[in-house]
Amino acid sequence: MSTIHESDLPKPKLAPTAVDGPRGDWATIREAIRGSSLDYTTAPIGQCIVMLAVPMVMEMAMESIFVVADVFWVAHLGANAVATVGLTESMLTLIYSLAMGLSIGAMALVARRIGEGDPDRAARAGVQAIVLGMLISLLIAIVGAWNAPQLLRLMGASDEVVATGSTYTRVMMGGNATIVLLFLINAVFRGAGDAAIAMRVLWIGNAINIVLGPCLIFGPGPFPALGVTGAAVATNIGRGTAVVVQFLTLTRWGSRIRVTRRHLGFDPGTMGTVLRLSGSGTLQILIATASYIALVRILSRFGSAALAGYTIGIRLIIFALLPSFGISNAAATMVGQNLGAKKPDRAERAVWTAAFYNLVFLGAIGVLFLVGARVIVAFFTTDPTVASYAVSCLRIVSLGFVFYAYGMVLTQSFNGAGDTWTPTLINLLVFWVIELPLAWTLSHGGGFGARGVFFAMATCYSLLAVVSAIIFRQGKWKTKTV
Repeated sequence: MSTIHESDLPKPKLAPTAVDGPRGDWATIREAIRGSSLDYTTAPIGQCIVMLAVPMVMEMAMESIFVVADVFWVAHLGANAVATVGLTESMLTLIYSLAMGLSIGAMALVARRIGEGDPDRAARAGVQAIVLGMLISLLIAIVGAWNAPQLLRLMGASDEVVATGSTYTRVMMGGNATIVLLFLINAVFRGAGDAAIAMRVLWIGNAINIVLGPCLIFGPGPFPALGVTGAAVATNIGRGTAVVVQFLTLTRWGSRIRVTRRHLGFDPGTMGTVLRLSGSGTLQILIATASYIALVRILSRFGSAALAGYTIGIRLIIFALLPSFGISNAAATMVGQNLGAKKPDRAERAVWTAAFYNLVFLGAIGVLFLVGARVIVAFFTTDPTVASYAVSCLRIVSLGFVFYAYGMVLTQSFNGAGDTWTPTLINLLVFWVIELPLAWTLSHGGGFGARGVFFAMATCYSLLAVVSAIIFRQGKWKTKTV
């Protein structure tokens, strides 16, 4: 990869402070979890990345626990209940994509205003993003809750699943605002540099969901036995409580970003900017998500064993990538704030620093998958055919990890700069123009079978990094105004 030189891969070291040395590393992590008033436009870059990334990684893990907890308890109710959760989560994927797209715009705007030293405009931008999210959520709630049975049938649900799960789907669709606002307001906190707050509200939401879920599903003591619907009620109460805490935190004295009465109301200019950034951000997420669905369609021609192996492998890969998403979001915050502070060179150094950290992490994960794939897969299946495909998925896809480490950070850094169209077009080129045709060609015409899809994924992970690095080096993102 000729476009990335060794000089761009700094091995960052924290500036001499009280947190240097082995004990200092743990002190930095503890401070990151507690929250800090660190100035991300002046503090040592390595320290800034760690302070932002640690709570962001934990935030990603907390969000994934919501679904895992629901499936764990619902599994005791039988196949129809599990199918209800699975089909509804498939529909909610679109809402997650929308929430993440809205979050991209909110984070970029807030980070830029904080970097400019203008928390008042940052608060105004956050409010406009929240208002937009609430309006969209209301529309989804009306359509989704009203048509829950029809949506389940559209997803292929049997009559038994529709009878069992319509209320579950209705509650989840009707309460979609808790998903959208949780993502959106946490993005406001991340943009302001308050990543620890975003992490803690998810702790609260998860704790409530984990405790309340089995109570409302099975009905011990004074609790009603609501069955699979109880899982939806518990999840919405947990997320809803977290959202209430978010709102209370936004109005609290001492926060990096504080919303007061003067920030309320409709601001057409700011709303337009949020819509512009969030629209392309949502498209960006949908392009990437839809490409995975298309890959499943290609794999389906090779039978259930290949699909099952891919499902196991890709879930393990996505779980392993969670810390990388945290590191990438940390880089995006650094870019937004430092561009706002008129420090584009510092923003660029922060990106290469975060990318190097991600390289070290994903490189280690890649080696683990290459060496220990069989042992890891054995925990999930005993079927030798399924295991063979899952092992191949882990080993082949992980070959692209060292490049993808850079691709993830670079594309998210464009978002942090407010240049949301560049990663959208990169995703379209890499995942649709190249990856899908390549996957089809290798699997059907190249003699690789299902494993051709895995080789296409590894190739395009690497290509994503190359294309992103070439465009990033041109530096046009440094002059992006939002």
